[in-house]
Amino acid sequence: MTEGKLLLVNVPQKRWWKAPFKLLGFFLMTGVTAAVVVYAFVSWKYSAGLPDIPKVDEYRPPILTEVYTVDGVLAGEFYNERRKVVPYERIPKRLVQAFIAAEDADFFDHFGVDLVGTARAAFKTILKKVAGKGKVQGGSTLTQQTAKAVLISAEGYKESTAKTIKRKIREALLARRLESELTKEEILYLYLNNVYLGHHSYGVQSAAENYYRKDVKDLTLAEMALLAGLPQAPSNYSPFKDAEKAKKRRQYVLGQMKEKGMITLAEFDEASKAEVSVYPVEDIFHQFSPYFTEETRRDVVNRYGNSALLNDGLKVFTTMDSEKQRAAQEAVLWGLLAVDKRQGYRGPVMQLSAKAEQDKFIEKSKKVMGASEIEPGRYYVGLVSAISKDALTADVTIGSKVAKLPALGMRWAREVNGERYYPTVLINNVKPLKLGDVIIVRAVKDKKGLTDDKEAWSDSLAAEVPEGVALVRLEQEPEPQAAIVSIDPHRQYLSAMVGGYDFDANEFNRAFQACRQPGSSFKPIVYSGAIEKMGWTEGTVLVDSPIVYDDPENQNRWKPANYDENFKGEVLLKEALVNSMNIPAVKTFIELARFLGKKNEVIGIAAINDYAHSLGFSTPLNPDYSAALGSSCVYPYELVQVYATINRLGLKKPTYFVRKIEDRFGRMVEDHTAYDDAWASLQDRVASGYARLFEPGEQVMAPETAFIVTDLMRGVVQGGTGAAAQRLGKPAAGKTGTTNDSFDAWFTAFTRDLVTSAWVGYDLNPHPLGKYETGGRAALPIWLAYMTRALEGRSQPEFAPPPSLDLVQRRIDRKTGRLASSGKNSMTLWFKRGTEPEDSEPEKGAADANTFLQVP
Repeated sequence: MTEGKLLLVNVPQKRWWKAPFKLLGFFLMTGVTAAVVVYAFVSWKYSAGLPDIPKVDEYRPPILTEVYTVDGVLAGEFYNERRKVVPYERIPKRLVQAFIAAEDADFFDHFGVDLVGTARAAFKTILKKVAGKGKVQGGSTLTQQTAKAVLISAEGYKESTAKTIKRKIREALLARRLESELTKEEILYLYLNNVYLGHHSYGVQSAAENYYRKDVKDLTLAEMALLAGLPQAPSNYSPFKDAEKAKKRRQYVLGQMKEKGMITLAEFDEASKAEVSVYPVEDIFHQFSPYFTEETRRDVVNRYGNSALLNDGLKVFTTMDSEKQRAAQEAVLWGLLAVDKRQGYRGPVMQLSAKAEQDKFIEKSKKVMGASEIEPGRYYVGLVSAISKDALTADVTIGSKVAKLPALGMRWAREVNGERYYPTVLINNVKPLKLGDVIIVRAVKDKKGLTDDKEAWSDSLAAEVPEGVALVRLEQEPEPQAAIVSIDPHRQYLSAMVGGYDFDANEFNRAFQACRQPGSSFKPIVYSGAIEKMGWTEGTVLVDSPIVYDDPENQNRWKPANYDENFKGEVLLKEALVNSMNIPAVKTFIELARFLGKKNEVIGIAAINDYAHSLGFSTPLNPDYSAALGSSCVYPYELVQVYATINRLGLKKPTYFVRKIEDRFGRMVEDHTAYDDAWASLQDRVASGYARLFEPGEQVMAPETAFIVTDLMRGVVQGGTGAAAQRLGKPAAGKTGTTNDSFDAWFTAFTRDLVTSAWVGYDLNPHPLGKYETGGRAALPIWLAYMTRALEGRSQPEFAPPPSLDLVQRRIDRKTGRLASSGKNSMTLWFKRGTEPEDSEPEKGAADANTFLQVP
């Protein structure tokens, strides 16, 4: 440095504009740090217990259980959430686009959470909580909505839909996890199978079925747009509730799709013009076969639990044949209406005497009917508005239409009186009706439809029926009840079952739950015991004469009588059953009790009770001789199973009403398929047929006994109390049953391939069915109507014993039970070899009739 000279040094000048940036950076770093800290704290505080992210290939949401008939008809559905899961590949691309356009246009660009929307929702939720102002807000991406569905599935609906900050934070945290662990397509797959779309519809497949009765892949663009508009407010935009509002919402979705280039202008215009047309949600359960399907539900719940039924997506294939089931339901309805009309007319639904009341009823009726015409075959509620001077016709106003009710259409409508024989009390006018009566009528095509009852037809009244007008006939809600049970004995299938007139009115299943007196339907069991245990035969001679039974314990005296109150003296066992004689049945029961109890009748009756239980009954026999006449109650389902055991020549096997059950993946849970079931797959038939080899059943009655009992009941149909069953045109064997005062009427009978029982009676027995309402008159027509349709086109062989049975046939004299000397006054009977009679008194010069019988 030179002395005296000043040294200059460059001092950097401070740049004032850098300070704000440093300050900003500081705050940013601090904010990020704070955000990280807050996020870490929130995650720590609220993520505890969050459900695991579902793996797509292990996705198991609740899905519906379906119940099918044996021939593949859907008979019922059970669910907590009506959902059907479909692969993402099966969901149309346009439907995916519609939901994205409507709910989350930036779905493929965001990281799962709409921060602005969530913050706004949180702020307004706080406002609502604190100040009581504003609405509780949503604000969710599709990912957040999916997260919400996962939470609902794991934690329940109430907790996972609560309008709280905690719930929104947990939802957002789970949404982030979904985005980090799943692809966008996988999230969409979860969302579209979970989203609630109203009317029990969870997921797009369920919605497509409920609203349009289509598979999701078959939806039109307009239908897709309508569904995509529903998640925001399914009830508010429901096309059932407000079609116009649903259409506006659909238009919004279509507009969004057009703006985002998802559809063309032409597609937009075409979809916009489409009418909003949806189907009401089908109530398959109530419409098809409620009694059978409900019994199936009870069985599945008892064995697998209610949760499995409602959530696990089982496929339950019943043994119900849909055509037989329809035939059974129609037969029960037809038969009950016929029985009920024979009881008499109980009066109108209501009586409107005031003109103002009548006018009001007609106005309501007009609204219901609209412009519809009166259609033949349909039931209507109408008002009696005029009665002709000669009382041969009545005018019935139905909406804006007027129909004629001729006297021929209500000949049955006399005053209720069960003591008088129906055909003798038919009426010839419409006088039971009064002006202002509200009545049930059925429209008919012509005068021939005015009555189904041949006994009620009248040519003279038919001639008075007016021409060229709408005709109706009088109906009433039946008071009696009925049940029908039909079993395929060889496949062991319950083919059809009806438990009552109207499931909606009364769910009590009389086929399974009503314990009723079988009356004479129990006599074949009594005679089978005598043949099996005591070696009796069809030709055993019984004495039909009065008997009195004193019961010292109960201090009463019982004097049974035959239905016709006559006595025939000595009769063969077969004639006693064929003609349903009471005295021989009681005497047989007494002899069987003494034989089994070694003269101790109390022990003997207990032994008969054990025998009946071995055949398949679960209810106890009354501890007295009235049990011979069916005084002990039985369940129709058990009675028909016992007859099925007789049909199988004494081999008792279980009857199934669930053929097989599969889980949601199609894996077999149980299988009872018959090897010859034409509706089942070959795989099921082979596998289950092999399994049945290890279920041989239990031989509870000698095959020879069972065949002889079948032959006895064959006689009932050929010429006894069940003779009307010959109209089936196919060989049948069975027995009528009628209890004291006709409280219960039965007909249980079978062909080779089908065993069916029909019962008619009252639930609480307010009064008898009627003095003349026997099993052959009240129940047999129902059996016949059903069997005629069930066996249509199917030949049935005559009953013949297999060659392995040790049986012989003999011609027997009807009076003595000995070998007949001629064909006159004789009958051919079956015997176990060694029990056939050997003595005969041939007429002089006559050949022995038995020479010409083929004996095995």
